[in-house]
Amino acid sequence: MAGIPIRFGIIGCADIARKVSRAIQLAPNATVSAVASRSFDKAANFAKANGFPPDTKIYGSYESLLDDPDIDAVYLPLPTSLHLKWAVLTAQKKKHLLTEKPVALSVAEFDQILKACEENGVQIMDGTMWVHNPRTHKMKQFLNDKEQFGQLRTVNTLLGSAHFKRCEEEFGKQLLHIFADPDFLKNDIRVKPDLDALGALGDAGWYGIRSILWAADYELPKTVTAFRNPVLNDAGVLLECGASLLWADGKIATFHCSFLSNLTMNLTAIGTLGTLHLTDFIIPYQEHEASYTTSAKPGFNELVTGWVQLPSEHTVTVDLPQEACMVREFASLVANVKKNGAQPDKKWPTISRKTQLVLDAVKASMEKDFQPVEIVG
Repeated sequence: MAGIPIRFGIIGCADIARKVSRAIQLAPNATVSAVASRSFDKAANFAKANGFPPDTKIYGSYESLLDDPDIDAVYLPLPTSLHLKWAVLTAQKKKHLLTEKPVALSVAEFDQILKACEENGVQIMDGTMWVHNPRTHKMKQFLNDKEQFGQLRTVNTLLGSAHFKRCEEEFGKQLLHIFADPDFLKNDIRVKPDLDALGALGDAGWYGIRSILWAADYELPKTVTAFRNPVLNDAGVLLECGASLLWADGKIATFHCSFLSNLTMNLTAIGTLGTLHLTDFIIPYQEHEASYTTSAKPGFNELVTGWVQLPSEHTVTVDLPQEACMVREFASLVANVKKNGAQPDKKWPTISRKTQLVLDAVKASMEKDFQPVEIVG
């Protein structure tokens, strides 16, 4: 098995699959072996447009790909409402599973997926890319530094992901005017109750919840309280919402996510001695380097006209984009199962489940007139 790449099949030709299929080809221990769509022509065109290897198998149904004995792992970028069916079938076919987030519509659904994975010895990981960036590891070292950061007290995240259109030309001149894309708010799968019923909470809120749990060493909060006045579309799908999370020791965190506000990816973690801050935590401004700012034991000068101990910026250079780092990590876990007979690693599915638990609690708080909802792990 040494040196043999993990062979991926891709089920579905969603836009995100373009990015992840590139990551599979960049990862040193993975390769794209097959792609499936409900249309053979769509799968073939997707493979050609994304530069898949010439021997990539093309399937006109998802079932055909799952029946391929030469596929080791499946990347599943289907709408969330389809995860339960196809994730369970993937596991039953003994294929390891890299699935898009959110992992399911509820933790009850995800538990069914986990049960199928456990019964069939299948590794599962969700597609939260930023946690695999080397920058994330460096930031965690700072949060764990009791002399510089101290104890975590507060985490705040802001996620704006409005989709825009740019008016490219008028009277022969390029314009800078950008406006919200009504087509996205009306037709994208993320605003359709039968496809991605969690809307902005599942798409953008997942990242905010994950970042909060990451900063808190994945300790679940005691209670979750949704913010009042969420924005929903006519079909009842969330376009904007937020929540606060409270721990028994007094830590508190907030997140806000929106399909309506400007593109924003802010994360701030505040300790008793220091602060971590960055403004591109989900997708770095540049692919091969990523920065963050730390502040440790700051204060004011004698006249209180300026700060002393100014914040410092740190830049991490990476050899692979974060999505390829994710694929490399997943493929390594799969190879350990296939080569060494190891049990699937439980770290990543455990983190996925905790994220889904908090997401479910946000929904439950909204349904209970925005009252605190206790987390039961």
